[in-house]
Amino acid sequence: MAAGLSAAPVFKPFRYINASYILPKPLPTSLVPPSTRYNSLFLGGRRKTGFAICFVLEDLKQSVETENPVEEENEKVNYQILTPRVAERLARKRSERFTYLVAAVMSSFGITSMAVMACYYRFYWQMEGGEVPLAEMFGTFSLSVGAAVGMEFWARWAHRALWHASLWHMHESHHRPREGPFELNDVFAITNAVPAIGLLYYGFFNKGLFPGLCFGAGLGITVFGMAYMFVHDGLVHKRFPVGPIANVPYFRKVAAAHQLHHSEKFNGVPYGLFLGPKEIEEVGGLEELEKETSRRKKSYNGR
Repeated sequence: MAAGLSAAPVFKPFRYINASYILPKPLPTSLVPPSTRYNSLFLGGRRKTGFAICFVLEDLKQSVETENPVEEENEKVNYQILTPRVAERLARKRSERFTYLVAAVMSSFGITSMAVMACYYRFYWQMEGGEVPLAEMFGTFSLSVGAAVGMEFWARWAHRALWHASLWHMHESHHRPREGPFELNDVFAITNAVPAIGLLYYGFFNKGLFPGLCFGAGLGITVFGMAYMFVHDGLVHKRFPVGPIANVPYFRKVAAAHQLHHSEKFNGVPYGLFLGPKEIEEVGGLEELEKETSRRKKSYNGR
């Protein structure tokens, strides 16, 4: 309980102050010099007054409550009004995360199962004649890895030259607070899925080296898109829980580097995702990267 200290001047005769421990006791009359006794009598016995200060302890909390009861009542009313708003906001946030989680799981499971079945049946059909098309299989595997890696460089270029330029009116939704489970920027994911589906379709229903290369390219784009969704949407922006992915040290650096992109501390760098830490290193931002990595680690562990 807080207490305050106030002071007020009071003019009081010293003779009324019962403070023998402060003032010395008066001398006996016999010891007082005659001149002093006669002066006090002939001058009318004028009393000398002194200046005293009285200190009063006050309970500040009590004074505030008695002085501003209306403000206190308003604070209670505001608190009662804000509490349902916060609860509603949290409920809406949970609903949005659940909606996006369902969409992510269904799309990932559907795409993964279709890709696995497509790979199995395609190679099964290739070996029906008893000969193993090694060149075609090697080309499919190589294009799968190459397309997945190449998509990182394509995404970096498109992010800088298109999304932050002529397509900013769509990408801007990703740099603002999101309202709802989806945003206009999600259209880019569908745009990248179109060529992947076309390549997979052509490579699946045709035999030969070139269809095998097309199938591998479509498969690589698909793998990159799924990894991008889990790391970018799940780990970085926490649109859905990602589980053990958050405990991978390199993915933590990737998430921290992309967070620096949103802070625009290095003029938008990094524009890539999985090679984002390398871009930060090139512009001399390793110290900021380490700070952001530590901050995200603490915030994630504290959830």
